[in-house]
Order: sequence, then C-alpha cells, then structure tokens
Amino acid sequence: MSLLEVRDLDIAFGDQAVVHGASFSLAAGEKLALVGESGSGKTVTALSLLGLAEGAQVSGQVLFDAGAIAGAPQADAAGLAEAKAGSAGTAVDLLRLAPRALRAIRGQDIAMVFQEPMTALNPLFTIGEQIAEVLQLKMGLSKREAVQKSISLLADTGIAEPERRAGAFPHQLSGGQRQRAMMAMALACSPKLLIADEPTTALDVTVRQQILDLLDSLQKKMGLAVLLITHDLNMVRRFADRVAVMERGHIVELGPVADIFANPAHAYTRSLLASRPVRNVVAAKPEAEEAVVTKNLRVGYPIPKPGFAGWFGRDEFVAVQGADLCLRAGQTLGIVGESGSGKSTLALAVLGLLKFSNEVHLFGQAWGQGRALDLHMRSQLQVVFQDPFSSLSPRMTVEEIVGEGLSVHAPELVPAQVRERVIAALQEVGLEDAQFPGLLQRYPHQFSGGQRQRIAIARALIVQPRVLVLDEPTSALDVTMAQQILQLLQRLQAEHGLAYLLITHDVDVIRAMAHRVLVMKDGRIVEQGPVQAVFESPEQPYTRSLLAATA
Repeated sequence: MSLLEVRDLDIAFGDQAVVHGASFSLAAGEKLALVGESGSGKTVTALSLLGLAEGAQVSGQVLFDAGAIAGAPQADAAGLAEAKAGSAGTAVDLLRLAPRALRAIRGQDIAMVFQEPMTALNPLFTIGEQIAEVLQLKMGLSKREAVQKSISLLADTGIAEPERRAGAFPHQLSGGQRQRAMMAMALACSPKLLIADEPTTALDVTVRQQILDLLDSLQKKMGLAVLLITHDLNMVRRFADRVAVMERGHIVELGPVADIFANPAHAYTRSLLASRPVRNVVAAKPEAEEAVVTKNLRVGYPIPKPGFAGWFGRDEFVAVQGADLCLRAGQTLGIVGESGSGKSTLALAVLGLLKFSNEVHLFGQAWGQGRALDLHMRSQLQVVFQDPFSSLSPRMTVEEIVGEGLSVHAPELVPAQVRERVIAALQEVGLEDAQFPGLLQRYPHQFSGGQRQRIAIARALIVQPRVLVLDEPTSALDVTMAQQILQLLQRLQAEHGLAYLLITHDVDVIRAMAHRVLVMKDGRIVEQGPVQAVFESPEQPYTRSLLAATA
C-alpha cells in the first residue's frame, strides 16, 4: 500500500459539514500539494489526519503503513507497540487509534510544520530547549545529547551560528529563521511523512525560495513524503509531484502537477490558475500634488553594547538611512525588499509612529513635529495593516471598529450620524447588512480573512484620508481573495484620487498596483523609478535577484 491513504474522509463541526468524502494517497518519498481558497477545508483535513482538529467529528479512514512506524526505544514505545498490534495487515487506521498510540506516531513518524511559527513556538523557552524536548521525549536522548543534536539539526537547516541561535528565544529570530527552527524540530526524529501547512506564507520572496529549496533538499536527503498545504500556485508548480484541488470541502481534481497546470479539467481549478493580479490603474499625472516627501530620512534604534560596556552605554542600529522618496496624489509608490530591508520601518516613520531624523512633508507641511502639531493632519494619512485578524480588536463590534476614528477626528457628530458614516464606509468596500445580517454588531472572528481586510479598509476610509499606507495588504490572503482586495483598492484610488504607499514582497502586486517602485536593501534605497523601467531593465544585482526569485 501507499505510505498514507485517505479514504472517504468526512469532517463536521456540530451540524456543519466542512469536508465531504475526501480521498487521496501519498507514496513514500512523494510530494503532494493540497490547494484551495481559504475555507476550502485543506487545513482542517491535514489537522484531522493526526487528531488535531479540536471539536471535529471525523469519519472515514486514514491508513498509515505500519511497516514505516519506527520502533526505537523511547517514552512512547508502548503506544507504538499498541499501534502496530492494532493494525490489519500492513496498515493502521489513524482515526481508530487510542490517544496513546496516536501520540506515539505524532512527531516520531508523522511531523507537522505549522503556518505561523511565532504562535507555534513557545515564547518562554529557547529554540534549542524546544527541539531538545522533542528528542528527549521521542528518542530517549539524555539532556546533553539532545542539546548537541539540536545544534546539529539547526545547522542542517542552514541557520547561521547554530550554537548561538539555539540559545535564542523565538522573538529574537527573523521569520525565516523561526521557520527553519520549526523544520529542525519537525525533522528531529526523522519522520516518514511531513505535513507542511502554508510554510512560506508570511515570508518575503527570497526567504520563501530559500525555505522551499531547504524543504526540497531535506525531502530528497531523508526520503520524506511531504503533504504541502498551500494557496501559492507558484510554489506548487516548483515543488510538488502531484496536486489535489479542494473546493468547499470536496476534492475536485487530483493528478500530476504538470498535467493539471497545463490542462485543468475543473472550472474551479481554471479559476485558481487565472487568479493573478491584473494591472488596472489610472495613468500617473507627473504634475500631481506632492502627497508625501521624505528627504534623507533616517531611523535608528538604541541597542546595548556587547559585554560589560553595555552597562554604561548603548550603541545604535540604523534601520533606515538616507531615504528620499516622493509620492504624488492619485499615485501608488511600491516599496519592495527582503525581511529586514527597512521597508516597514520606513512606512512607520512616514506614519509618524517611529521617531526619525531629517524631513518628512505631508502635502507640503512638516510632519512628525509632535502629537499636538500633527493631529490636524492625522486624518489625511491612514494605514491598513498586513494581518486584519491581529489589527482588529476582537472585543469590539464592526460598528465600533469602523467608527472609532470619528471619535477623534469628528467628535461633533452625534451617534446617528456616526452610524450613517459607518454604513456608508462598509458599503463602499462591499459589505452590506443584506449580505451579512446584523453586520454592525458582529465581531471580527465571524468574518473570513478577505472580509476582515475590507473592514480594515473601511476603518481607514471613514475619516476621508488622502494617503493610505498599505502594509502587505494581501500577503495573508489566498489568491482569489487577494485579487478581490486589489481590485477594490484600484477602484477606490480611481474614485477618490487616493495616494498609496504600498509595502509588499510580492512583485506581482507591485506590477498590478504601482506607478513607481522603490527597492530597499539593508536600510537603503538601492533603486527606484517607474515600475516598467525598473522591472524590465533593473540596474542593481539585488533587484535582479528579487525578480528572479518570483519568476
């Protein structure tokens, strides 16, 4: 039999069925991608294989090859023996296993890399301690042996200075380093199957490619089978052998990647493949008013000096140096670069949320002069953050979230007028009470990712700004949701003449949205100009490497 065989998998939460009769198989050493939009059921399918979908009613069969189950001495040896003893032939049904037997297989024979390592890793323990814990529990290693093995595993994943990084806490690592640490933990016991749930979603293009290359090399080196959960079709094309397409809990198409990408049979698959950002922007006017101008902008952070000197003084880390930019009314300036390049720091300085040196002007007026002096201009400059789930308060209703800015910038409005403005702002972003009964009294968790991003845009628009800072507005969304949000932003810009400062690592989004692009590396602007000129004839090697990573 195959290493893993899923037969007629049904998953429900209460009376709500979310997966219907899903069936697929995975051979040893094979790479299968499970793709679909948010809410299609792909992640809950993966979690259910290991009994991790809390509160779910699961039926069907999930057959795992009992011959592949490890038998090394460890704390869960009794559980593994129970799993093998309960097998019929060469397969065990993971859905029928007792909790002790299933726990023995998790991490040991089937491991998982989660989407967001910052929430999956324990913030109270170092990276090395968390990897060592797995080795002690599953492999029976001593504490000293586990520590040394942890460092070796981190080195295998390409983390620089693995001894030092092993002693770091999760928040002290970059996104790419945290994801490498998650992979080291998942691969600690040499599993036969790795489930990777959106392992590169929050990473920039070059780090994403590095993680993909790492996953590919480790898969070949260890002979892993990989079940990849993703909505990144470029990633599927580069990495997977076969692909299963999910729509509303049904697997609608399954087959080799090359065949399905070349000749998709199902209409939903064709729509996914066609969901790429489309350029639809109003032509730039060179004489348009200057909305945001920075001159030699500099942002630095105090950091402790190494050793005993840190007791008596501090050094400075310069995050942005010598940044000159000009954003005009009705235009979009895209800023691209790797994680740590300074693009988000530059945006926060423009927003007046970080202290900076030298000059920032907003519509010809000096900006960043202090709260009292800036307040009358604050409504002209608003922001839409990357992750709407974390940027919207879970304790506030939609009406309170969207209307909050009016309490500061239009305190003279009575409640009835505020509600009227809130309804108008929501309608402008495509949310109405007819579509969502009780819309104003709902909470953020009751909406999808794309709908939450629309609420975030409405919150920004309600104070009638002239400039929006868009910090990775689509990176947390699947391809079809991202396309809808980009179309909404394009329409709003055309109707209101908004200026956008667009921060992203997605070159396709820049191509679709921006008039000009600015490329950042190590806190400096290394190249800028019209999008077409920069992307078709890049002058800097760094720009060429960014473009190559998305090809």
